[in-house]
Amino acid sequence: MTSLASPPGPLTVGKLAALADVSANAVRFYEREGLMEVPTKTESGYRMYGPAAVQRLRFIKQAQHCGFTLTEVQELLQLRDKASSCCTDVRTKVIEKKLELEARIKAMKEISKGLDQLIAACTNDAQPIEDCSILATLSGSDQGKTK
Repeated sequence: MTSLASPPGPLTVGKLAALADVSANAVRFYEREGLMEVPTKTESGYRMYGPAAVQRLRFIKQAQHCGFTLTEVQELLQLRDKASSCCTDVRTKVIEKKLELEARIKAMKEISKGLDQLIAACTNDAQPIEDCSILATLSGSDQGKTK
């Protein structure tokens, strides 16, 4: 498990990735997506990151773990980086995400009920495929329905 404290001094992309428990490719991807700043390179061509980059990567990873998309993570980071933002702004985003999640859960429960109905309607699995009530129901025909 990685330490929560940020190390002092500049970090290479590999060290940064290891401290944040992500791959170096993930760091580069987040840079391309605008979630991480691209640091200037040293004379030898290495990108050197400061300790704040570790915290930012951990934030991105945790926000994704909570279900936020990269666009939503970007919005949260913008709120965090904007001095005029307040906790209510962030709370509003989290509430919106929770409501969205609850709506998706409700929709998935409805899909599950529909699948239960299809399963219950199929009582004879020995019938030939052309008489399958599930396939008939999915195709919108009466063929295959038991009489």
